[in-house]
Amino acid sequence: MIVFFFMKFNIITIFPKIISDYVDETILARAQKEKIITVNPVNLRDFTTDKHKTVDDTPYGGGAGMVLKPGPIYKALKKLKALKKHKNKKTRKHENTKTILLSPRGRQFDQRLAEEFSKLEEITFVCGRYEGVDQRVSDYMVDEEISIGPYVLAGGELGALVIIEAVSRLLPGVLGNEESLAEETFGIQTSDFRLQTKQKIQKSEVRQAEVQLEYPQYTKPADFMGWKVPKVLLSGDHQKIAQWRRR
Repeated sequence: MIVFFFMKFNIITIFPKIISDYVDETILARAQKEKIITVNPVNLRDFTTDKHKTVDDTPYGGGAGMVLKPGPIYKALKKLKALKKHKNKKTRKHENTKTILLSPRGRQFDQRLAEEFSKLEEITFVCGRYEGVDQRVSDYMVDEEISIGPYVLAGGELGALVIIEAVSRLLPGVLGNEESLAEETFGIQTSDFRLQTKQKIQKSEVRQAEVQLEYPQYTKPADFMGWKVPKVLLSGDHQKIAQWRRR
């Protein structure tokens, strides 16, 4: 009996062409042609309401840069039926799915996670840009935050592509030679590799990485879907805001 497997990847981004240009080449192009996967770039600007298609705004409490607003992301996830499941609310078209925010403070992606994700039917990625994403996206709209490493990129698109390729390689029929999977280092000794890597990282480097991670960011509106910005950020008291951000 032939078993057919199909997996869908949605990528919410303000640069959909980055996604299209990459996935239309290499093994991902072949996997789509063979209908093993489909990669669906979703333009976040299509879910805005103003003529300038604005997706960002200034952060509450002050600070440099701009923050992606919660509204367009909420609308995009709702359209995809990929909103985080809330009590007594059906927000998913099927249960074997995951919605991920790419973030440097998220759980670090590795081969073990790739294997876990390869069992899903659909993954939706939210790609941040600028100084980050409104914290309410993480708190109420996605299942979890994932990082591809302890460093900072300009946006989440490359992270999403890394995960898509790592997961797709594990799906039946994607690789020309299935035996090659068994010969790869991470496929054989994932847990050993993780242990060795962890031992190589000095405690000082870990502490430094933790210090540099962004504090939660919020932008307008102050009340979105009943999810409110912390009062301290609206207070105008810069000392209290600084203390809150250091907690």
